[in-house]
Amino acid sequence: MIMFIGGMFGVLRKSGALDAGIDRLLVRTGGNVYLLTPVLMLAIAAGSTFLGLISEYLVIIPMMLILAQRLGLGPLYATGLVAIAAKIGYLASVTNPLALVIAQPIVQVPLLSGAGLRMAVFVLFLAIGIAYLLLYVKRTGYSVPTGLDLQGRLLLSHRFVLFVVGASVVVLVIGTSVWKWGDIQLGAFYIFEGIIIAIAAGMSVRTACDAFVEGMKGMMLAGLLIGLAKAIEIVLHDSLVLDTVIYHLAAIVEGRSKIFAAQGMILVQMLLDVLIPSTSGKAAISMPILGPIGHISGVSGQSVVLAFLFGNGLTNMVTPTSGMLLAYLATGKVGYGAWLRFIFPLFAILTLLSMAVMAFAVYTGY
Repeated sequence: MIMFIGGMFGVLRKSGALDAGIDRLLVRTGGNVYLLTPVLMLAIAAGSTFLGLISEYLVIIPMMLILAQRLGLGPLYATGLVAIAAKIGYLASVTNPLALVIAQPIVQVPLLSGAGLRMAVFVLFLAIGIAYLLLYVKRTGYSVPTGLDLQGRLLLSHRFVLFVVGASVVVLVIGTSVWKWGDIQLGAFYIFEGIIIAIAAGMSVRTACDAFVEGMKGMMLAGLLIGLAKAIEIVLHDSLVLDTVIYHLAAIVEGRSKIFAAQGMILVQMLLDVLIPSTSGKAAISMPILGPIGHISGVSGQSVVLAFLFGNGLTNMVTPTSGMLLAYLATGKVGYGAWLRFIFPLFAILTLLSMAVMAFAVYTGY
């Protein structure tokens, strides 16, 4: 699927519609990054927190790279815009079906319940994430341009292509949330989308095929990193190492006070996330153990789910075993060390806030 995303993007870039569309956007907004950043991050985070979109955003990163280049900003800005918004959306998971459909039934709470507090967390954390990225932009010395040397013209073929891209987003949302598409279906869809884009742009078969292959080459590293990260998880699971780790981690919070137990569960989930980056996989393995411990400690099932979401979302911002994070960085051409130096202060702030929210949730009987 990752390779086919790259192929589709290669055709899209070859059509010229993407560059023309971004130029048009910059002309209409005057290239004001302080306006563009919040709008784009809100849209990305909304898809993540309400619909569970995460791998789908790989295709957006190359677009943001072009946007950042036009603005005179580096790849770290482009990658951070997508990654911070997507990860914070997953951390809050207001109605994210991939996380909640598995976690909530295990601890016997109504599906998608407790959304009020998670919505408040989403708004607060996203505002902090946006402010953090804009502060980084300011520190780079960026200033709003007074004039842009861009045409901002959209040809009729460009409009057709951008319409196809917009319609494909709607189909992706329906496909993943309603029709339960997996990697195979998504991969086929990206091939189909590449064909439709080529037709809309009036490309020859040879030109479209060359662009598709070239785009696939750009995703080779990202695909390999995802495969290697998944291999680590499989080895740990099949060797039963995970069972031993979960047993000893669970013993840390068992029999403690309610607030300490709930906050301890966040730390347990953060450690588990290094070993099991998969959200649904971690929920299926850890929740049957932490749920009863929470019940004995006086922590509600809803709070146990919240601890799971916090731990999962926080560590996925930094763990080198997350195939999706590595794919984001590889696509955005950002080194892991540079990313860690950039994101760690935000990670620390959100971790402390998560602990505070967890204490509030337990205190109020959430």
